Amino acid sequence: MRVSDPVFFGYGSLVNTATHAFSDPRPASLPGWRRVWRATNLREAAFLSVERHVGAQIHGLVAQVPGNDWTKLDQREAAYIRQDVTGSVLHNGPSSRTAIYQIADEHLAPTGDHPILLSYLDVVIQGYLRVYGHQGVEAFFDTTDGWHLPVKDDRAAPIYPRHQVLTAAEHALVDRYLAAMV
Repeated sequence: MRVSDPVFFGYGSLVNTATHAFSDPRPASLPGWRRVWRATNLREAAFLSVERHVGAQIHGLVAQVPGNDWTKLDQREAAYIRQDVTGSVLHNGPSSRTAIYQIADEHLAPTGDHPILLSYLDVVIQGYLRVYGHQGVEAFFDTTDGWHLPVKDDRAAPIYPRHQVLTAAEHALVDRYLAAMV
């Protein structure tokens, strides 16, 4: 990672490096923030987002945005706004300008009946399992709000555009933690 290249902090599907090709991914944490499932006016399914939360901390990863070219990532994260969190993210790489993506307030829906897509959650949990192991999966569920939203089982016909193939053990892990949350 060149010091001049910025990084993003991924806290959901971006933790699963099978969903992107950004270079030099490394574990990171962000104090003062919490993940939350959000209903929006952009689609019928919930988005995973973040919000500031004193005393909280989330784990994720940072990865390099070569040449400061945010185009691909901004397109992927079109429903989100890019926020500067430089100096807040903790990781073992060089200091760099750092951004996080958060759902814009104007996109939040007044009702909370938008389901969490199981194919989306599967991708996120597969990423956390690969980066942080079982403790990371448990921490993800513990540091995420919005579990009151319904869950839509779309595994047989995934709706989430970056869905991945999971092993039977990975599916069972997701199902076990999800059952404890809802």
